[in-house]
Amino acid sequence: MALVACCTVLQVVGFQNSGKTTLVEKLIKRAKQFNLCVGSIKHHGHGGPPDSSSELKDSHRHQQAGADVAGIEGGGILQLTADSKDWTLKKLIDFYQFFSPDVIFVEGYKKESYPKAVLIRSEEDLVLLSSLTNIICVISHVPLKKELQRAYPIFHLQEDELYLNFLLKEVGERR
Repeated sequence: MALVACCTVLQVVGFQNSGKTTLVEKLIKRAKQFNLCVGSIKHHGHGGPPDSSSELKDSHRHQQAGADVAGIEGGGILQLTADSKDWTLKKLIDFYQFFSPDVIFVEGYKKESYPKAVLIRSEEDLVLLSSLTNIICVISHVPLKKELQRAYPIFHLQEDELYLNFLLKEVGERR
């Protein structure tokens, strides 16, 4: 995990409807079992500011899962609420330092270089593995070819305990 001032950052990325929010919820709940202070940042990747629909519900899901601070950013609007025309993931992480989190789970921001878990829904999503950096594991809805298993730790979506333990161990080792 990347160390940023006082905490670990872990990204969860994948295409729409791949299970990112559900995975972040599970990570938050597991981290809270270890008494970690947790921040979460969701990226509204569909252009413009977040609206009152699914992204706000997702941010609320992060908070309900136990995040000590949860926010969503899109189109320059951070809903915690603070307004800036140039929110970057780095600025958001710097801002979150005020809350002294042990870990920040980031949902989205595919192009950023923090350590990331990649969710794969189908073979068409495999393009992500060649276009992203700093992949620490893959969580897939479908069986993947053996060649990929040599490149990354791969977990099936139903193997919750295995990938949650793997990811929380990574978080703990980087703190």
